[in-house]
Amino acid sequence: MREHLAPVLRVADANASVDWYGRLGFIKQWEHRFAPDLPLYVSVMREDIEIHLSEHTGDARPGTLVYLYVHDVDAVGEACGVADIAHKDWGREFELADPDGNRIRVGTPWDR
Repeated sequence: MREHLAPVLRVADANASVDWYGRLGFIKQWEHRFAPDLPLYVSVMREDIEIHLSEHTGDARPGTLVYLYVHDVDAVGEACGVADIAHKDWGREFELADPDGNRIRVGTPWDR
């Protein structure tokens, strides 16, 4: 196993969030539920990037910010219906909020 980081985001409806994150190119990898009536916990991935989406109230605070570095910010922006991509000192970026208020900042750095 390679070491990696998987941020956990609090969501109210993990299945709806999987669909929303699909716009950013994430695909559901697996899900876990201790029992049919208990909260759902899901992993989504985009290439080597993994995010966990949790309906468990104690796992994370709503309103978290995650920065997603991508190869082509214009293509991801187009897939998300974003036309206004900001030019910053470090690169180009835009920000979205998922259905639960978690902010996803998407950017491509200037050539280093």
